[in-house]
Amino acid sequence: MKFDLTIEAEQTEKILIGFIRTELNRAGFQRALLGVSGGLDSAVSLYLCARALGPENVLAVRLPYKTSPLHTLVDAQTMIAALGVQSLTVEITPMVDPLIAKFPDMSRLRAGNLMARMRMIVLFDQSVVFNGLVVGASNKTELLLGYTTVHGDSGVALQPLGDLFKTQVRQLARHLGVPLTVINKVPSADLWEGQTDENELGFTYDEVDRLLYLLVERGYHPEACIEAGFKREFVERVVRRVRQNHFKRVMPPIGWLSAGKAGYDLSSLWKWGRN
Repeated sequence: MKFDLTIEAEQTEKILIGFIRTELNRAGFQRALLGVSGGLDSAVSLYLCARALGPENVLAVRLPYKTSPLHTLVDAQTMIAALGVQSLTVEITPMVDPLIAKFPDMSRLRAGNLMARMRMIVLFDQSVVFNGLVVGASNKTELLLGYTTVHGDSGVALQPLGDLFKTQVRQLARHLGVPLTVINKVPSADLWEGQTDENELGFTYDEVDRLLYLLVERGYHPEACIEAGFKREFVERVVRRVRQNHFKRVMPPIGWLSAGKAGYDLSSLWKWGRN
């Protein structure tokens, strides 16, 4: 079976640059800021924003915790210097550790979520100072699997990479000229020392992208994926994750009381102000 995850990188770049410009203009902004970890996804978002808005209108924020590897800071700074974007470094350790200290039994998962949310708090605070929108770096694989933190890395104004599988983000990164040290780096959310995405998920991005491609892009039933050669346990595990984490991909459901659920339907907004 053929799994065609190849993208037309130049056309993809043009579309996403246009997306960034359009969404910012729609909201009345011309500037953007984002957290830059030194990893692949935030690097691609950074390169796209710099090309879409001009480096002077982009703020790259490094948000290390005390366990963050030095190479993440170095790689982020290398890209910041190469692109000429504005930058800021804010260590989150003194903000996070007091709450962790209050709960000695805090698990690594809880602590990691706390770090992700603190990073977003800093970004949205700085968005007021910079007068820009916060841009995310979550890819389609992460969003489908729910491998994001609510009000953390998923709590952004726009997600340019949200329709690209992880393997496709790598393709775009090569086209954009992202350093090979970043492209070839083991994926990590930098949530605790030694943490890697694939160890935490229990499978590789290449493996799950092929399955998600069949399920989402080709509309295959899970049983058809098993017949295509994927192990039943793997398919069921991925399908369960996609279903259980759907709440992360939508706005919070509202218990509608108004007739026709029209309370927030502003489709007629263009008529406002007219006689």
